Amino acid sequence: MSRILSAVAWPYANGPRHIGHVAGFGVPSDVFSRYMRMAGHDVLMVSGTDEHGTPILVQADKEGTTARELADRANRIIVTELAALGCSYDLFTRTTTANHYAVAQELFRQVHENGYMVQQTTSGAISPSTGRTLPDRYIEGTCPICGYGEARGDQCDNCGNQLDPTELVNPRSRINGETPEFVETEHFFLDLPALAEALGSWLDERAASGTWRPNVIKFSRNILGDIKPRAMTRDIDWGIPIPLPGWQENPNKRLYVWFDAVIGYLSASIEWARRTGEPERWREWWNDTGEHQALSYYFMGKDNITFHSQIWPAELLGYAGKGSRGGEPGPFGELNLPTEVVSSEYLTMEGKQFSSSRGVVIYLRDVLERYQVDALRYFICAAGPENADSDFTWREFVNRTNGELVAGWGNLVNRTATMIAKSFGEIPAPGPTEPIDEELLAAVRGGFDTVGDLIGRHRQRQAIGEAMRVVAEVNKYVTDTAPFKLKGADERERLGTVLHTAAQAVWDCNRLLAPFLPHSANQIHLTLGGSGELMPMPRVEEVTDLDDGHPYPVITGDYGATPRWESSPVPVGATVAKPSPIFTKLDQSIIDDELDRLRDASHDEADGG
Repeated sequence: MSRILSAVAWPYANGPRHIGHVAGFGVPSDVFSRYMRMAGHDVLMVSGTDEHGTPILVQADKEGTTARELADRANRIIVTELAALGCSYDLFTRTTTANHYAVAQELFRQVHENGYMVQQTTSGAISPSTGRTLPDRYIEGTCPICGYGEARGDQCDNCGNQLDPTELVNPRSRINGETPEFVETEHFFLDLPALAEALGSWLDERAASGTWRPNVIKFSRNILGDIKPRAMTRDIDWGIPIPLPGWQENPNKRLYVWFDAVIGYLSASIEWARRTGEPERWREWWNDTGEHQALSYYFMGKDNITFHSQIWPAELLGYAGKGSRGGEPGPFGELNLPTEVVSSEYLTMEGKQFSSSRGVVIYLRDVLERYQVDALRYFICAAGPENADSDFTWREFVNRTNGELVAGWGNLVNRTATMIAKSFGEIPAPGPTEPIDEELLAAVRGGFDTVGDLIGRHRQRQAIGEAMRVVAEVNKYVTDTAPFKLKGADERERLGTVLHTAAQAVWDCNRLLAPFLPHSANQIHLTLGGSGELMPMPRVEEVTDLDDGHPYPVITGDYGATPRWESSPVPVGATVAKPSPIFTKLDQSIIDDELDRLRDASHDEADGG
């Protein structure tokens, strides 16, 4: 058994999430975490809302509210959405807790004490109309290296090179289009060159493991080629104070949001341990004591690779004193570096990039209100942006739901349960088996090795495809054995064997699909005579800050009853009633309805509404 840290990207708390967000971090991390629990590992799945930085200030100004009020509201929306999606967090919290402030400040202090946080004079971008600092990511222009016209002030997504806003050709504010003014300002920089050798050794080790997706390891190693110090503080009044004399009292200097956000993986683990009454237990996932194997997997979209394969590991190495300047770890000890950065590509929408400002968006809450949760999860798993950009279209969503979920898996469950209900009213005991029965059961049992191996290697599209291939084998078995034709008294024993075999196969297929489709897994479990939940579900709890009493909701859950990743006997004698359909068939008309909604939203945005 290993201890598995499932570290999930922190959604930014400036509004509801769209399905492109959860395709990158939400569903893949949950499938992996649920499978790892079923495989017997001790999983700690953590995340929360990222609540600092200029974008929240800009949005709050636009709405006539405060940054804290906006963050409170967005946090509650996102918590509700992700819990409804079924994301099985041990703790989903937020970055405005007193606990997170303390942990982030501790890391900054020790990295600074070890000599890897250096003070420099630099040029900062200011909005001429507001006087407010513009973060690097809120400045766009032409990349001086490749000529890409929409490069950001911190990075060019086209060529992957790190940039400085002053290097951009024709820089402009993404907020209002004005040309930023550059002024001199003092900031602390993470001395990445002093940590480059240690970062390179770690990446070489990760590359040698052969587990990272090729695009992620290639990008991560490429950015080492032009490594330079990076500012970790900002001129802003919304964020975590800089924990040094002469700086902490300055109301306009704060830690960079991306310095503190990645620390959330650690602070959430610490908060989780404190809430369980075992305040040091987080160390089992973060300090390699040699007593157990602690592995960590970080889930995100590809635009965040830099922060997880360079900035966060550099913070951890600097905290441990592992760079060229040496140093000692602080009270958290030597913290484990990521085992794997699991980055997904982009999900587009009807051929266009998701953009809330242009109305090219499908909000998660809208999909969950109108369609079954597992229909969305299925689409993301089967057709999502795992290692290449993929496109969400309403036509494909309808076709996959109807042609695969309803006609394939749902139909198998429904007809198996219907025949059992009609012929026996309960799961029948098997009589003598024939080769066709044994071959099917062996094929289904083999699915646990094949599907499990693929999930464990983050090949979820292949994994769900393999699980659905097994489902097709069971459907073929039902067609070939034709239990509906076994009507004579002398055929009743054979009928019982065939239906028992079909029920056993469906029972096991339900476990194969449970990490992907936990909501329907619970329904199918009950349909075949099971009791309680097969897959424990997350819940939203109202809590108060452990240190300052501020109230907020969290996602948590009790996942100890998660079933094992193996075949288990279907309950002979359990009552089976005539079932209701598990999945809802979608009318083709919804394609045009949803496209009309999308066009209306785009027009509203174009009209300024």
